[in-house]
Amino acid sequence: MRAVVARVAWAKVEVEEQVVGQIGPGLLVLLGCGKGDEARDADLLVDKIVSLRIFENDGGKMDRSVIDFQGSVLVVSQFTLFADVSRGRRPGFDDAMPPELAEPLVETFVAKCKALVATETGRFRAHMRVSSLNDGPVTIWLDSRAMRKG
Repeated sequence: MRAVVARVAWAKVEVEEQVVGQIGPGLLVLLGCGKGDEARDADLLVDKIVSLRIFENDGGKMDRSVIDFQGSVLVVSQFTLFADVSRGRRPGFDDAMPPELAEPLVETFVAKCKALVATETGRFRAHMRVSSLNDGPVTIWLDSRAMRKG
């Protein structure tokens, strides 16, 4: 699984001009599932994301997690994180997990997040419009396969 995690002042996702998920200060998580990903990948990423110490303390040092900060998480599924652009100009998505397998894995990820922190979501397989106000900006890319090796 891959995730792009952005510290935000706010974020929201709309489907057909209706807000389906919205948070105040916290983390916007763009989440993609790749072929071969499984529940342990969701476990690794959730643990890492909610524990990232990227929120500032009173002294201005980044040493608080979204849990410490009592912020929220907005999870938006995004298969394009597995785009292959090594050849040509049109991205290929052969490494992305098929949607019928990815959806339950995204739901597992979201359920694990919800058990730890207030969590909102987009809508799987929908055309979404995501808006956010990056804070910092602080943006981090995570890959569960790389985390498994280290």
